[in-house]
Order: sequence, then C-alpha cells, then structure tokens
Amino acid sequence: MSPLFRRKGPAPQDRLVTLVRKPGCHLCDDAQAVVEKVCAELGVPWEQKDITEDRELHDRYWEQIPVVLIDGEQHTFWRVNEERLRGALTG
Repeated sequence: MSPLFRRKGPAPQDRLVTLVRKPGCHLCDDAQAVVEKVCAELGVPWEQKDITEDRELHDRYWEQIPVVLIDGEQHTFWRVNEERLRGALTG
C-alpha cells in the first residue's frame, strides 16, 4: 500500500506498554527483556503490573501470563516476539 494511503497511528512515544507478570516466572523475565529492549529503542514508556497484587488482572489473565498490553489492549501472551511488538508500536 502506498504510504500516502496508510493510516498513521499514535507516535511510539505516545503509546504505553504494560507487562502483566508474576514473581518467579521465567517466561515473564524473558518477556520483560524483550519489552525493555523494544521500548528503549523506540522511546516507548512501559510499566509492569504484578498479577498477584491485582485481583482483576489475576481473574482476567492468570492462565496467560506473561501478558503484554499496548494502550490497555492485549497484544500477546506467553512469548513476546520482538519484531511483532516493534511493528505494533510503529505501525
């Protein structure tokens, strides 16, 4: 598609990535490494939330952690793909 007709989303620095995780989770540690790398490269703010401290997150995502949200919407869970995350933040 021509760049002229592509819909522009928010700038990466105007996005927010949230990593929903729990302590002692090796998949969560792996996901955090990817989130930290991609967000640092793109200047995207990110936060992490502990599923053991938030009942709503626990009820919603317990079987899927780690979960990555972009602007509050679920992007992925279990394994985070660096290229896919980067594309979602820049596309």
